[in-house]
Amino acid sequence: MAESRYNADELYEKAKSGDRRSLGRLVTMIESGYFKAGIANKSILTPDLKSILVGITGAPGAGKSTLTSQLIGQIRNSGNTVSVIAIDPSSPFTGGAILGDRIRMGEHAMDPGVYIRSLATRGQLGGLSAAVPEVVKLMSSLGFNYILVETVGVGQVEVEIVGQADTTVVVVNPGWGDSVQANKAGLMEIADIFVINKADRPGAKETARDLKSMLELSGNMDWTPPICETVGTDGTGVRDLLENILNHRQYLVESGILTKKVFQRTKNELLAMVNEAIVNKANGYIETAEGTDLIKSIVDGREDMTAAAKTLFAMVTKNI
Repeated sequence: MAESRYNADELYEKAKSGDRRSLGRLVTMIESGYFKAGIANKSILTPDLKSILVGITGAPGAGKSTLTSQLIGQIRNSGNTVSVIAIDPSSPFTGGAILGDRIRMGEHAMDPGVYIRSLATRGQLGGLSAAVPEVVKLMSSLGFNYILVETVGVGQVEVEIVGQADTTVVVVNPGWGDSVQANKAGLMEIADIFVINKADRPGAKETARDLKSMLELSGNMDWTPPICETVGTDGTGVRDLLENILNHRQYLVESGILTKKVFQRTKNELLAMVNEAIVNKANGYIETAEGTDLIKSIVDGREDMTAAAKTLFAMVTKNI
């Protein structure tokens, strides 16, 4: 344990000096659960709240990765650094990310002001890797000005991204859906900014009009999500997108909502960690002879599920 802690702290110091290999090893350690075991100095996962955390989500094929690549360019042109966490589908064989980050955003791979990492979803609902919160804090503690979290896009459950980002960008395409589908997906509720990507295609203006009408029907909002039209392949409209991200950041700070978001995110992460600990203990108990007898009592009708659940909860929490 002591040796692992020393290595983590040493890697962190190297990562602060710009060593990308050390940073990559730290992310791998996070994915492997080292930090949840209490290894490494707590400052490694203490975020710098100056980082601008942006979630980019939308249906598969909307052009999120191409748009993100253009947004990286705009951020770098403004003199800021950026880290991209690309959430990819898990390989059914290795559990690792299938899509390669350097394949999708390869032009930025050698830029010292950019760090891009793919994380596997590993079956998490909403397409978000369980390691995302800790990786975000690591990137923030290292002083990246922007942290972009791009989801794989998984339909109705992609609303999970809103819990991990300060600004949520929803990417759609011309001719995308109707108001019923939009509301079913929950996109009207989570979007801080709408982007109509591939806006050089027919139907872009109509889609913008439909989105504007739906937003007007959503009731009074202190922040009305702007609608940006972009072309990810050539960067058209991406500067406008970055300006709207900064405008939303200013709104969050001045309204005090940013502080509330950070508090809620911290609360959710704490509860998730406690929940994971309880589930892990429950899984261990179920494998014992006593746990097997408890399951048999439910199957045989000697115990109802509610009572058995209370018994299991009491068993796994008595020594916590």
